[in-house]
Amino acid sequence: MTEDNNNKRFISWFWRILFYILSLLLLALGIILNTKAGLGVSPIVSVAYSTSNIMEWDFANTTLGLYIIFVIIEFILRGRKSKWYDILQIPLSMVFTRFIHLFDKYINFEFAAMWQRITVLIIAIILTGIGAAGSVNVKLVPNPGDGIVAAIAEKIHKSMGFTKNIFDLLCISTSFIIGLVTDHFLIGIGIGTILAVIGVGRVVALFNYFFRWFCEVHNA
Repeated sequence: MTEDNNNKRFISWFWRILFYILSLLLLALGIILNTKAGLGVSPIVSVAYSTSNIMEWDFANTTLGLYIIFVIIEFILRGRKSKWYDILQIPLSMVFTRFIHLFDKYINFEFAAMWQRITVLIIAIILTGIGAAGSVNVKLVPNPGDGIVAAIAEKIHKSMGFTKNIFDLLCISTSFIIGLVTDHFLIGIGIGTILAVIGVGRVVALFNYFFRWFCEVHNA
């Protein structure tokens, strides 16, 4: 009986980790396709995107630096309530940003027509939403973008949804200020940024609905 339980536990962890890795791949692909659409990037990476373009740095490495800052802020906000395994977000970020680097390197298509850009943007939003929801639902190591929102939500005693909207607005405002100060107006900020704010949340909600339904059916 114990051996059967161990086998079931192993299989459960195997599928969780596989689903987690797949979710991170989809999330990274969604982020890169969002940048390739040329209509404005996702708010969470807008600071890294604008900074990397202005300073001519590698986008993936700049994102890694930003994520490490997010993790440090998390520990500051939580103080003694910080959990040791939150530090695992840093090695996760190293792996995740390598996914971003690979997709950025090999997806080098140019989309000139507006219908192409809109199509790519829609695909990007769907992939980003599925990837974000999937990586959170398996309850392993959170992506630093989600981790910092959770830490802020705990600190100000507000819901994750409300805090996410405020954090997105903060990222967009920071990117806008960076562009304004450096005379690089609105780099990475556009209609695609606004649609990502609205669309990703809707995709996450829809995915979570079907995810819960799937779990209920298979646990029945």
